[in-house]
Amino acid sequence: MPSRQIASSTLWQLSSQVVMAALSILTVKFVAIGLSKELAGNYNSAYGFLQLFGILADFGLYAVGVREMARAKDRSAVLCALIIIRSVILLFSLTLALALVWLLPQWQGTPLPLSVTVAALVPLFTLLAGILRTVFQVHHKMQYVFLAEVTQRIITTGLIALFIVAGVRGSSDVRLLNVFLFIGGLGAFVLLLISLAASSRLERIQWRRDPAVIRSVLRQSVPFGVAFLCMALYRQIDVTMIALLRPDFEIQNAEYGFVLRMVEMGYVIPTFLLNSVLPTLSERDARGEDTRELLGKTLIVLLLLGAIAALFSALWARPLIELLTTDAYLSTPGKPGSDTALRLMALPIFLNGLVQYGFYVLLNRGQSKPLVKILGSAAVLSIGLNGLLIPSYGYIGATTTSNIVHVLLTITLMVRASRTMAAHIFAQALLKIFLFACVLGVGLWKAVPLLTSEIPTVIGLVAASIAMTVFMFAVRIHTIFLPTKTVGMP
Repeated sequence: MPSRQIASSTLWQLSSQVVMAALSILTVKFVAIGLSKELAGNYNSAYGFLQLFGILADFGLYAVGVREMARAKDRSAVLCALIIIRSVILLFSLTLALALVWLLPQWQGTPLPLSVTVAALVPLFTLLAGILRTVFQVHHKMQYVFLAEVTQRIITTGLIALFIVAGVRGSSDVRLLNVFLFIGGLGAFVLLLISLAASSRLERIQWRRDPAVIRSVLRQSVPFGVAFLCMALYRQIDVTMIALLRPDFEIQNAEYGFVLRMVEMGYVIPTFLLNSVLPTLSERDARGEDTRELLGKTLIVLLLLGAIAALFSALWARPLIELLTTDAYLSTPGKPGSDTALRLMALPIFLNGLVQYGFYVLLNRGQSKPLVKILGSAAVLSIGLNGLLIPSYGYIGATTTSNIVHVLLTITLMVRASRTMAAHIFAQALLKIFLFACVLGVGLWKAVPLLTSEIPTVIGLVAASIAMTVFMFAVRIHTIFLPTKTVGMP
């Protein structure tokens, strides 16, 4: 039963991500069409800057909250403690972000300070809704997350689309930039309302303060909060460093920012899977049960998801960017563009799943010190390399840094994770994933000449999705998460 619950929970999250990805493509397309390239750069810079403080506000609470909610006898007390801690840290984090963006001299006289202020509504409501997501996670009721997230995205995409339908094109009006950002905040507010209503049906939210529970949760969260902050630094500091170190940051972050929106989609899918696995892993490990098979199957699925995302990013970079933005963002002879950045980010997208796996294994065992040490070193290396490369090479230097950091992190965390908790990887399943990746890679490569415009690319994505699904069932990849005796593996 846990395997089916994990699969169901993950599929709901993946379905949510697929629908949200489609709507995000439309949103990004509308923003790229509606705003000038300079204002689009401010749009991406605002969200990139806030992501750092969003991770600080998360403070490891979600992952720790899922683990503690799964183990707790009084889940209501734990949930209340999580809400209180999240609210206090969120207020501090966003206040710090707004103070910095208004005080830094590099951004004086630019639209960025006001843009960040308006955009702050998104992490405010999203992070408050996010802590309620722990309820859906431990109850394996992620269909409510699907409902909330898709509704949020429909509102955001639909309202921005009205401006495009009205004929807005390449606007240099800063007021329109802030309207687009405010629409994002409105969608996030709806996300919070739906999450609050749905979670109250599954878990009673008692607004009572239990200092003992708060101290316990906070004590366990602080080390992992530091680890999450380090992760945010090595993954997302580059956008802010581009804004600080490059006088042409608006153009740089216009081209790079939309790529990072796509990369984040690839980054978040492994997180969904691992969040679904964590409650079961935590419960089994606490009872002293054998978790090697569960971890092995989790690794195999992460390899599958990473391979799919990386192959599309590497082989279909140009048609995907053309679909997502406009021709102004494409590379030309002698000048890199957004498609160049997406192609260079293919390896980090693949390796991210393995990095996340190592993170969650150490999180489950409460090994915060090695985790902070490893991720802290990655953050220092990322800041140092970005400081050296961004002034001369812009976002190309940032993608180079990301590749180096992800390779070193993957090696270090996977070695540490394997020593902490062993995983049983089935050779038959691994062979299936390798065969699938080879067939998919050849198919995508052969299809590239056909993707000459947006409509053929959309048709290609639909055809590729159908072909992948058929091939997965043909080689029975869908059986990986079923109990071993059902699959017939040794």
